Amino acid sequence: MPDVPTSNDARGVRLGAFIREDRTQIVEEWSGFARTRMPASNKMTADALKDHIEMMLTFIADDLEAYQTNAEQLTKSQGNGPSRVDGQHSAAEIHAALRLSNGFDIDQMISEYRALRASVTKLWIARKGDFDSADLTDLVRFNEAIDQSVAESVSRYTMLLDRSRNLFLGILGHDLRNPVGAACMCAEQLLRRGDLNAKQDRMAVQIKNATLRANGIIEDLLDLTSIQFGSDIQVSRSRMNVAQLSRQLIEEMRALYPNRVLELTTTGDMEVEWDRSRIGQVISNLVGNAMEHGSKDFPTIIAVAGKAGLIELSVRNMGKPIPSDSIESIFELFKQGAEEGEPDKRFMHLGLGLHITREIVLAHGGTIAVTSTERDGTTFTATIPRTADATER
Repeated sequence: MPDVPTSNDARGVRLGAFIREDRTQIVEEWSGFARTRMPASNKMTADALKDHIEMMLTFIADDLEAYQTNAEQLTKSQGNGPSRVDGQHSAAEIHAALRLSNGFDIDQMISEYRALRASVTKLWIARKGDFDSADLTDLVRFNEAIDQSVAESVSRYTMLLDRSRNLFLGILGHDLRNPVGAACMCAEQLLRRGDLNAKQDRMAVQIKNATLRANGIIEDLLDLTSIQFGSDIQVSRSRMNVAQLSRQLIEEMRALYPNRVLELTTTGDMEVEWDRSRIGQVISNLVGNAMEHGSKDFPTIIAVAGKAGLIELSVRNMGKPIPSDSIESIFELFKQGAEEGEPDKRFMHLGLGLHITREIVLAHGGTIAVTSTERDGTTFTATIPRTADATER
């Protein structure tokens, strides 16, 4: 059985024993540093500032005094050490949750561990004096224990932050539906009356179009929160004609963009078993994206081609191409593309519509890709099997 270091070692006090014996001073320095993390710390009590430092120090001291293999050492440094009991959260994870609830950002929380590392090392060196190889081993293991606590805290903090963000988006999307729907209905009723003058009619049309676009964004938000919470895009298939749907949506887009030219071509068999509303989102998102980023001087070309077992749907626009380093991430959330030098604002986006579009296409068993060059323009192409059976084959 290997020797376990103790405070009675003839070479002087070991780091684990020092942490237990000088706990009060370490905690005071921890609290003092936490107090400087403003403005979050302004209204926090002394107990809140200390949080779970006592438990973390106990964990670190126990860890230093326990035998550890090289494999265990590596595992611990990666944030996977044996700090949990009966599936409970570790002190570092609880600390992360409390700091988040108190308004600490992630940098402020991590800075606490940097300060703790420096504080314990400084105090121990001042008391210890001469060092030997065992003391150096203690220092290495102490830093690994701190690294484990940091890894656990960051993991818990980001998980809770993501959950809060997704919950916020879900609530926002849900609660906006009614007022946006009411505004759209009022605009439609005004237009049906037929007694508006030309200026009022244009304003009512603008209100209706704006609320329709807002409703599309809300639907995307609700889809996004569903995906982020681990749910797949739900697809309800029924028999439909994709050419008819395309013509309807393109007419709506022409009303939204009266000064733009949209050209639609359909060829081949257009009968499919798809989710009509979901595929409508795909077409609307792709055409809307072309309207937003494409040149106003060239038409946007929408082509729907029926082929053996599948449909190929493409939307092409001319204009400044997507930067090559943004092509790979164009369907990801919260991405922005930019060419060398100053960022091009036309490529700054959340990626919400394109991300949802890809998820819908994938849910239908299809694929989507994009090409973009100065000469040929930008083309998004979705290839989707006609039926669920074709997907399985």
